Amino acid sequence: MFRTHPMAGILTALLISAFTFPAALAQTESEDIVPFAIEIQLPKVALDGIPFTLNARAVDDKGRVLTQFAAPARLEGLLLAQPQDTVSFTDGVLRVERVMIRGTGHRSVAVAAAGKIGTERVRVIPGVLSIIPPVVAILLAFLFRQVLLSLFIGIWLGAVFLFDFNPITGFLRTLDTYFINALADPDHAAIIIFSTTLGGMVGIISRGGGMLGIVESIRRFANHPRGGQIATWLMGILIFFDDYANTLLVGNTMRPFTDRLKISREKLSYIVDSTAAPVASVALISTWIGYQIGLIDQALATIELEKDAYFEFLQSIPFTFYSLLAIVFVFLVGYLLRDFGPMLRAEQRAAESGKVLRDGAQPLMDTSGFEIDTSANIPLRWYNGLLPIIAVILVTIFGLYFSGLETLGAAAADASLRDIIASANSFSVLLWASFTGVFVAMALVLSQRILKLSEAIDALLAGYKSMVLAAIILNLAWAIGAICDDLHTANYVIEITRDYLSVHFIPAIAFTVSAFIAFSTGTSWATMAIFIPIAIPMAYTLPVQEGLGPEVANSIVLATIGAVLAGSVFGDHCSPISDTTIMSSMASAADHIDHVRTQMPYALVVAVVAIVFGYIPAGYGVHPAISLIASVVVLWLIVRFIGRRVDGR
Repeated sequence: MFRTHPMAGILTALLISAFTFPAALAQTESEDIVPFAIEIQLPKVALDGIPFTLNARAVDDKGRVLTQFAAPARLEGLLLAQPQDTVSFTDGVLRVERVMIRGTGHRSVAVAAAGKIGTERVRVIPGVLSIIPPVVAILLAFLFRQVLLSLFIGIWLGAVFLFDFNPITGFLRTLDTYFINALADPDHAAIIIFSTTLGGMVGIISRGGGMLGIVESIRRFANHPRGGQIATWLMGILIFFDDYANTLLVGNTMRPFTDRLKISREKLSYIVDSTAAPVASVALISTWIGYQIGLIDQALATIELEKDAYFEFLQSIPFTFYSLLAIVFVFLVGYLLRDFGPMLRAEQRAAESGKVLRDGAQPLMDTSGFEIDTSANIPLRWYNGLLPIIAVILVTIFGLYFSGLETLGAAAADASLRDIIASANSFSVLLWASFTGVFVAMALVLSQRILKLSEAIDALLAGYKSMVLAAIILNLAWAIGAICDDLHTANYVIEITRDYLSVHFIPAIAFTVSAFIAFSTGTSWATMAIFIPIAIPMAYTLPVQEGLGPEVANSIVLATIGAVLAGSVFGDHCSPISDTTIMSSMASAADHIDHVRTQMPYALVVAVVAIVFGYIPAGYGVHPAISLIASVVVLWLIVRFIGRRVDGR
């Protein structure tokens, strides 16, 4: 990467002669010059020596963007990391990527064109500050097991850094900006409504005896902890089309069953969390696939490679070692009935005392309102619990299809099923599905006169109330994600690791960096969006520059794609500020920090095996089938000889 010597306080002017700025000399028919001004868009803060993106545009006195004419533009107060690849002009907006400022404090930035100059000030802070808020939130959560307070402190600390290190202003902006914006996002609101409504459905079918009916029916086929864990794992694989739907359906459905078998809530939440995202991220048809393919296609376009992004994704699936091995590891733990670390202690507690939660635990779902009235002789009918769940699954599947058709319009006639599903608005579909589940559950208990209307409404509200704590934590997780975005946390992590890349270790390092970004920000999708455009071009160009053979080079490229996708899932799994991790705790009614603490050793074991036996060999051209077989054998040995069986199982 091109770097210039730091010159604190000195403006560096760069003439961008190959690109032009809009409307600098726009003229009317009478040859009058149209008055215009230059507007500059900068981030809230910049990090010392870390690249960011600048946007500028010319607007007339009526606020219209001028795009008809152009003139050379000049930037002042900035350095360019890679001048040849960073400037573009689209729809009247001059976009300059990878600009940076050396030094800290308030700095002036200027864009000049055709005798006009636009100026804007930006505050530059040390880069290390960008990782402090998420790190503090994570450490406090582990130390004090108070996730609400920990997340709030992390958000407030980030807001303090963003607003001139003023603690009072930071507190106010935490409340009126980050909390509000996190909830105001339409997708976030849809997730909250979907989650709480699904909780309402569970409240109805639980009070109406449906959940216990399912438990009694399954118990005939799986009346042992082994069968219970394998059944939960299998259900997690079958609901492959969306990780949110997977998490909430599997956790809520299997929780009464696993409780009856004395399987700890920590183990249930681990199974739920480790099948949802890994399965959805590698499924051929899911709500993830369109997003992932779109990112890959965009990255290929930047290096002018005419390759089919979907085919590249398919070829990369065998290289998503962590996701594939996480699914296998869950099966091995359940089948061999062996555990280690904090999970072993949780399983021993549940088996010996019947306590599926530790004393003092704070489950994210309050299930006390789900208990049925034993004096009312409520029938335990399995279909009263299963039919609403089937309705949710069917509406989700068909909803994704019809939503995709609606989005594509006339283009749907020539679209594949993959393209249709990828084009669907999954958040809207999940809303349709959750409310359908409520209506079906309500209709069943009312038509059979199991509950009165008032009792069914009470059960619905109890279900909604059970999700309040989880909804608050989700909102806090999104807020700290926004803080990380404004502080450029991911960009900082990428820049400090950029110079340590070796060609053969690109896949392993891509996995590690992706995992760290996802762990710090609590989001796998944002990690993919940030790192795929960097990792794929690097994986394509560096092996060629090093003169590697085509087979090894292709292996590095595909392994890098798989590494970013799987590394994002791994970091998301381990992060206590991740929405999917929170939802796993929520659906399983587990203490959130207990879930993270017991899951992390398992996730780390799988990640280390994936790196050592997967991504490092892939960097030298080893076939992924060999790596997967070796990895599965190693995982089996770890569970078999390090894991211990709980007494009585």
